[in-house]
Amino acid sequence: MSDPVSWLLIEKGWDVVGSGGEKLGTILEVVGDTGKDIFNGLAVSPGLLRTARYVPAERVGTIVEGRVQLDFDAQTFDGLDEHGDVPPSAEIRADTTDLS
Repeated sequence: MSDPVSWLLIEKGWDVVGSGGEKLGTILEVVGDTGKDIFNGLAVSPGLLRTARYVPAERVGTIVEGRVQLDFDAQTFDGLDEHGDVPPSAEIRADTTDLS
């Protein structure tokens, strides 16, 4: 088995497997901010004609070259939100415009 790697190395097309080792899909997109090393989650494609699912970063287990393992099974994966439902990451700042 390969050594674990950082989320920064995850690439589109890598396999995504459940807690029991069953293949759930492939990586479609990594969601995060590489400049600030903030990992939000993954968009996982479960296959042709099926909508991508969003997996929050806290549900990602071991990451090795070519494979990401999640901490849940296929039934839980099927109940996840669609990727399009994920709110965008943003840094919200107080308005600093002087209106006087």
